[in-house]
Amino acid sequence: MSLHISLRELEVFVAVAEWDTVTRAAEQVALTQSAASQALDKLEQGLGVKLFDRVGRRLLINEHGRLLLPRARALLDAACDVQGLFSGGELALRIGASTTIANYLLPSLLAAFRKDWPQARLELDVANTRDIVEAVAAFRVDFGLIEGPCHHPELLANAWRQDELLVFAAVDHPLAGRKVTADELADASWILREPGSGTREEVERVLLPHLKRLAIGMELGHSEAIKHAVAAGLGVSCLSRHVVADLLAAGSVVEVEANLPLLTRTLFRVQHRDKAVSRGMEAFDGFLK
Repeated sequence: MSLHISLRELEVFVAVAEWDTVTRAAEQVALTQSAASQALDKLEQGLGVKLFDRVGRRLLINEHGRLLLPRARALLDAACDVQGLFSGGELALRIGASTTIANYLLPSLLAAFRKDWPQARLELDVANTRDIVEAVAAFRVDFGLIEGPCHHPELLANAWRQDELLVFAAVDHPLAGRKVTADELADASWILREPGSGTREEVERVLLPHLKRLAIGMELGHSEAIKHAVAAGLGVSCLSRHVVADLLAAGSVVEVEANLPLLTRTLFRVQHRDKAVSRGMEAFDGFLK
């Protein structure tokens, strides 16, 4: 079977999808605007479909383009891996991680990986769990590390490690320093992550069976903001012990004593079902284990 598309054409297509114009895409792939336009036209002719809707000078990806985009990215990643297979080329790795993992668990792993692979090209995309799942599904990252379960049908989710969640309050909060009831805890003003956050999903999963309700007073988009708001006396929250460790040690916050079991969640590694394992992924997985 003869092929009617080339990797160069796919590279131009992905660049146009990211930048919406041939001019900016051409700059990214080091082609002239004319050569990039020709490559895109040839790709569409080879596939027999239009991949973009032309709106003025912009090219907006259509349903055909959205279907092709993750597969094009996967093919380009595989080609890069093949290119370095026998040449001793440097490893390349793009990781997506939800914020708690990126800020508190990944730095030591990245440092260890960099020590063994000093020439490796590393990219880290940090977002909430929902956005990291979308990035993995679209092949924008090689794999993701997330704080909650993954329900995407095209992704494989494997348990990575357990993480303890901690209910905490300011040292002078009315609930601090004594045993509190479930009703008192439920009625407290809670400061939680935004919807879509893996931490938010997991906090509700572990607490609601015991408290039945949470009086949410504030939603903040970052765990650092939450823990300092709690330390300022604005409410109570539940975050990973890794996140709160510094304020616990400083005596700014305390663990709330309640009749609750040990609160834990599973952190997951997620990967697209059709994603080929690259040399970079294989090397980094050794550090995850």
